[in-house]
Amino acid sequence: ESTRALLDQLFLDYRLYTQSKDYKQLLDFVVRLPNFAPFNAMLLQVQKPGLHFAASADDWSLRFGRGPKPNARPLLILWPFGPVALVYDELDTEGRDLPRDVRSFYAEGPIGSQRIEGFRSLMDGRSVYSTMVDQGDMRAGSIQVVSRPATPKEHSTYRMFINKNHTPPIQFVTIAHELAHLFLGHLGLDPKLHIPDRHGMTYQQVELEAESVAYLVCARHGVKSASETYLTNFVKENTTIADLDVYQVMRAAGQIETMLNLGQRSKFQESKSRH
Repeated sequence: ESTRALLDQLFLDYRLYTQSKDYKQLLDFVVRLPNFAPFNAMLLQVQKPGLHFAASADDWSLRFGRGPKPNARPLLILWPFGPVALVYDELDTEGRDLPRDVRSFYAEGPIGSQRIEGFRSLMDGRSVYSTMVDQGDMRAGSIQVVSRPATPKEHSTYRMFINKNHTPPIQFVTIAHELAHLFLGHLGLDPKLHIPDRHGMTYQQVELEAESVAYLVCARHGVKSASETYLTNFVKENTTIADLDVYQVMRAAGQIETMLNLGQRSKFQESKSRH
């Protein structure tokens, strides 16, 4: 009873699972972790939303040839005669490589942490502020509107969340994907950034458009990601793109390249600028 009272207070204080989608995600997470008791799986999700897989230090070492990173933050579960045991998120371990399909997100390419910080600084200059958050592998990031100005001449402000535990190439894909939602108009009208109002589309529509933009931006700059697989599967399963606005996809990709200073001038433009 005391444990239940403590959890009830935790959910109330932090307003956990007040929306049906959050509750469904919790249930799906418990289903994915059959190696943990349901109650312990719930405790892990509360401590680190987006967690994909966790194990004890001994299990990581014996089964996977990995160990906790220096200063890794352990997670608590209840343990018979314990009272608690420590386990570690997969992102908080290092050692032998895991199979590629173990992780929820994949990307590789010439993007390091310094470039990510540079992108964040450039976004700050356009009132798209970012926060690095400690989350599990299944949560890459998100973006939301913070405020709308009183006049169209002023900037709206946005907040982007980026998983600090992901590698820089994955973080780059996340930035491109979340900026795509912004420039595609999925968050609503922004005259200052020349963004149309296209909110109200279905989840499948907005995610397909955002993945298309992320694929374009990342592939054009040497980063290979899971977006390619996602789009390939879509093409196999669908024979029409009637719900996809190709013009908006191309426009948004160009705007992201401009914001992140990724665009390269053509030889014609360079020659012309010298005269």
